[in-house]
Amino acid sequence: MEPVLIVLVVLVVVAFIALIKTIQVIPQASAAIVERFGRYTRTLNAGLNIVVPFIDRVRNRIDLREQVVPFPPQPVITQDNLVVNIDTVIYYQVTDARAATYEVASYIQAIEQLTVTTLRNIIGSMDLESTLTSREVINAGLRGVLDEATGKWGIRVNRVELKAIEPPTSIQDSMEKQMRAERDKRAAILTAEGNRQSQILRAEGEKQAEVLKAEGEAQAAVLRADGEAAAIRTVFEAIHEGDADQKLLAYQYLQTLPELAKGDANKLWIIPSEIGDALKGLGGAFTGMTGNGGANGGAAAAPTAAPAAPPATQVPLDPAVGPRPLDTDTKGAARPRIDPLREYRKNNPEQ
Repeated sequence: MEPVLIVLVVLVVVAFIALIKTIQVIPQASAAIVERFGRYTRTLNAGLNIVVPFIDRVRNRIDLREQVVPFPPQPVITQDNLVVNIDTVIYYQVTDARAATYEVASYIQAIEQLTVTTLRNIIGSMDLESTLTSREVINAGLRGVLDEATGKWGIRVNRVELKAIEPPTSIQDSMEKQMRAERDKRAAILTAEGNRQSQILRAEGEKQAEVLKAEGEAQAAVLRADGEAAAIRTVFEAIHEGDADQKLLAYQYLQTLPELAKGDANKLWIIPSEIGDALKGLGGAFTGMTGNGGANGGAAAAPTAAPAAPPATQVPLDPAVGPRPLDTDTKGAARPRIDPLREYRKNNPEQ
């Protein structure tokens, strides 16, 4: 009984192992290569698959999802003979598990070497400044070359990114100095533009202030002139309504004469030519008042003999002033003509 039991146990174990090898479960987004006696037979897709145990062999399982592979920095020489280190990142996806298994020994290593050589070819035709500012051009060139070369390997390169471009330390210092100079230049330009704009705005404000001030002064002058004109018009109308005679006007005219002599610096002042007419009217007024008073009194005795009046052509002599011209009053009597300038000089010999 014991040998039979041992045989049964062995058979059960073999059957269990055969069952395990027969049923193959492939996860989603994966594929498996099946070989029969060392030769490719088929590709197992995701799900439950049946293979012949001890005859079919699953060689390897391949992930069909998109993969990200970073490559270490690679020294590359630019067109202007500068060595820069460039880090690259490759995004690829296996589209054909059979080609990825049998067409290339190691597709990861093959993609890395192809990336390095292609990158050197592209960067070698560009200078440092173009390299630093043309990442999109470099990425597009790398992706085109890699996608064409890896297509027969069953691999599709989706994206190629330059993670870092590191120029030499001396070049980095020079670039920092250049950048600092550019920023200082832009700051100086912006400061100058700000000062210029502020000066322009200040000048425009002063201009507007002067214009408004001039307009205000002009309006004030117009209003002042209108006020003076209205005052003169009022005085003129009041004089005409009051019916002022020549005597009153002559008296008012004489009252304005002292204003001409005001001031300490006045050594010489000029009498208007109309002063003679004013004095003539005022003298006539006084003469008329004297004549009327004698007539109205009635008690004054008549003179025994009237002195003979000098003829109008005669001129009485005055040793201090000189000869005076004669004039007639309102009744035709001859009287000396009054010259205010001579009278002033006579009364003020020091002037």
